[in-house]
Amino acid sequence: MLIDEDLSRLEEQEEALRFDAFDLSTALQLGRLLQELATDRDLPVAIDVTLHSMPAFYAALPGSKPDNAHWVRRKRNMVFRYFRSSYASGLRLRKDGKTVEDNGLSGADFASHGGSFPINVKGTGCIGAVTVSGLPQRDDHNLVVEALALMLAKDLDTLRLV
Repeated sequence: MLIDEDLSRLEEQEEALRFDAFDLSTALQLGRLLQELATDRDLPVAIDVTLHSMPAFYAALPGSKPDNAHWVRRKRNMVFRYFRSSYASGLRLRKDGKTVEDNGLSGADFASHGGSFPINVKGTGCIGAVTVSGLPQRDDHNLVVEALALMLAKDLDTLRLV
């Protein structure tokens, strides 16, 4: 089943894409890297890096829409609620035949769509989230994973969702 394969790969991603340390300088570097990747590909996305409740980086690239900011917030809320990527949370809900509302959450505040990924620090856990919105959810997710893999010098081919 494709969902089970993706969930397994998402667990691998979340385990492999952990930082030794992460601060505002790292957040800016990650945001700029995503902005560069998206700009080079003419992708109409919004990019957000948030540490706890502190915005550290935000960019709305040409072609993105005002609604992308709302999607960013809702996807990021999923990460902060479950400490998993929003895509993993969404797939788990779909596999279980549930929605965010079935878990007592508001669809106005939580989106179980791909594009937000936890910023995990080894020995600490989730300290923030990096989020992209504007593409199909799997593409949003893959763009974030690509940037994290580049920053952490991980082999993207072994991590990417296919």
